[in-house]
Amino acid sequence: MDTNNDFLLEDEDDEKTIAFIKNYLPQEMKGAFSDDDLYYILDVIVDYYTTSGCLDAQPDDEGYINIDQDEIVDYIMKESAKDGMGPFDPEAVFFVVEGEMEYGNQLGEAQ
Repeated sequence: MDTNNDFLLEDEDDEKTIAFIKNYLPQEMKGAFSDDDLYYILDVIVDYYTTSGCLDAQPDDEGYINIDQDEIVDYIMKESAKDGMGPFDPEAVFFVVEGEMEYGNQLGEAQ
């Protein structure tokens, strides 16, 4: 039963993240992605975090880990081409990555 609750909480968090990202995108990019595209990109971002080792890095003096957004965009572009998704505009994908990070930052500040 706990596993189902975990999935429901994860789905709810993904929905909130996607809503935040859609709001975060500049007006001219709001139509660039479907919800399915954004869920896919979010999954690839999470995959990047878990496979790149960036989350294992030591935080700086202020407690932050330096994550290269351009590397994440490159990873998304490579994975989406391999998976037959897109094509996505790298500049628009950058805003999605930035929006995902900003959402995470706001969650961290609220806690």
